[in-house]
Amino acid sequence: MASGIRRAAPLVFPATSKHTATVIFIHGLGDTGHGWASAVENWRRRQRLDEVKFILPHAPSIPITCNWGMRMPGWYDIKTIDGDAESLRKDEDEPGILQSQAYFHELIQKEIDSGIPADRIVIGGFSQGGAMSIFSGLTAKVKLAGIVALSSYLLLSLKFSDLVPKPEFNKETPIFMAHGDKDRIVNFELGKKSYDLLKGMGYNATFKVYPGMEHSACLEELDDVEAFLRERLPPQENNEAKSEL
Repeated sequence: MASGIRRAAPLVFPATSKHTATVIFIHGLGDTGHGWASAVENWRRRQRLDEVKFILPHAPSIPITCNWGMRMPGWYDIKTIDGDAESLRKDEDEPGILQSQAYFHELIQKEIDSGIPADRIVIGGFSQGGAMSIFSGLTAKVKLAGIVALSSYLLLSLKFSDLVPKPEFNKETPIFMAHGDKDRIVNFELGKKSYDLLKGMGYNATFKVYPGMEHSACLEELDDVEAFLRERLPPQENNEAKSEL
């Protein structure tokens, strides 16, 4: 899809040892990749993800209807944020969603071209970024290691089954979904409904609820993401060394 959008280069945290895996983590509306830099530092603090390169993309500045048309970093336009579970599903910005999808597929392909197998790549994100992670991950034409979706929902859910490739590459790919039960921005019920829809379509999704959490992240949730990343992207360097003995 042709695009005149100017995109800043993503914020990149190189692997601290041999690079064998990549995580692409996508921020939410109004944020930048820098907003999740501290989370990457948190995930790395135990030195169990040393082989993982983290890519934190920056959304372009676009007009956002629910923000009176003012420009702000966004992966697609949103018409209304009023706490209603159905509002985000109405009048979805399909062209914007598909344009961002193409960009994330391009980032995935660049990692593959650099020598990282698709099954050593995780895509994840928060809010809009989590929604794009589910959508881009499940429509990818390569099998990924996993998908992380925090405080997010399923995009284009009314026609989603028509948009995934046939055959599907990520039907069994683990999806970690997490949501605060007091979220009034991306309504908790919409997050739960999205999970139910994915499970109903046969996807390998899990859904964890954080009592009392609003539209944000907490330390427990970040630790759960770290555990998911460690499970999906185990170290390979030590295994290779053992195989040579």
